[in-house]
Amino acid sequence: MTSGAVSVRSETVFTYGAPGLKFGTGASDEIGYDLSQYAVKRVLVLTDPRVAATGHPQRIAEQMAQFGIEARVFTGVHVEPTDESFEAAIAFARETGPWDAYVAVGGGSTIDTAKAVNLLTTNDGDLMDYINAPVGRARAPQHPLKPLVAVPTTTGTGAESTTICVLDVLALKVKTGISHVRLRPTLAVVDPALTMTQPAGVTAAAGMDILCHALESYTARSYTSYDRKSPEQRVPYCGANPISDLWSEQAMSLLAGSFRRAVHHGNDPQAREQMALAATMAGLGFGNAGVHIPHANAYPIAGRVRDFHPAGYPDDEAMVPHGMAVSLTAPEAFRWTFSSSPERHLRAAALLAPDHGYDAGPDALPAVLADLMRDIEIPNGLGAVGYGEDDVDDLVEGAMKQQRLLATAPREVTEEDVAGILGRSLELW
Repeated sequence: MTSGAVSVRSETVFTYGAPGLKFGTGASDEIGYDLSQYAVKRVLVLTDPRVAATGHPQRIAEQMAQFGIEARVFTGVHVEPTDESFEAAIAFARETGPWDAYVAVGGGSTIDTAKAVNLLTTNDGDLMDYINAPVGRARAPQHPLKPLVAVPTTTGTGAESTTICVLDVLALKVKTGISHVRLRPTLAVVDPALTMTQPAGVTAAAGMDILCHALESYTARSYTSYDRKSPEQRVPYCGANPISDLWSEQAMSLLAGSFRRAVHHGNDPQAREQMALAATMAGLGFGNAGVHIPHANAYPIAGRVRDFHPAGYPDDEAMVPHGMAVSLTAPEAFRWTFSSSPERHLRAAALLAPDHGYDAGPDALPAVLADLMRDIEIPNGLGAVGYGEDDVDDLVEGAMKQQRLLATAPREVTEEDVAGILGRSLELW
């Protein structure tokens, strides 16, 4: 080091990435034209059986023909996908390919499945090579992926904006994911008309995912709190930053006026449009800043469910939907993180409930969340979805595996801290 030079140890750089975005009623009618701009000829459309029954995926596939594009629809996506369902979709794509591009029409499960299919049909290896450590080997893709158009039919996951796909590894009973910048969709086509048939229970659970995306990225540790990274060390989750803060605040403002209406009056087009916009904005925020404790806890909560059947979802299997799983420890998690940035937690409470009378302390945001969760009929804590005190240690073990997420928390998180949050979340009100 030359005389007088200053050693820079703290981070001074944040990154921001986003897909192309087409938003508005009727946007899904233009996908054939959009794909024609990439000079593609064969497209695989992925969806799940329930969304397929609405006719939207087939309609989207058929309108590609006028642009000289051959499209085929795969309807085998699994709600709350697993390594087995990912493998089945990958095998189908390999057997029927090659494909020039992919279109995902559905919720986060479909978009995440399409990301995995895109990755494993353009790069060698298997799923475990790419799944995040310590569950998998966290290998980075060596080759570019094909264009992926994400068309969400639920308002919640933000998967159309992010670099992540999430799955259950059945043998390990853990929910984990794959994260790399190349997984981000090329284009997000958000058509609120496609969400009008979303059941109330799905709207509630997925909406809590929107809310927690916004809250977790807004309360995440600042990008300036990290040690400075070299260029090759930079990852999509860089911490709260001025750009992600704007998206998160706007998402919360939209949710304040639309969330309850969208759940209880699903045919309200304005509420549906505002929820779709909130989901997109929250996705643009957390897709860069990151999420933390509620999402880390959600992985084992969803992955180790025994016999809970939520309203609005398929009846043939037990599940805790991702957004619901995230929400169940959110009040206690934000009570615990309050000391890291009281002003942000109080600002979030004010955005979500501007007319709510609350004390300016650590209970403010949890109280706003509990009131909302009661109103939209989210279960009253972990006990209501089948967990008890004897399960806490097992859930802690699963949550602590999510170090990629916990590293974004605004306070250092120990096993004891997570156990306390989970224990206090067995019954929320």
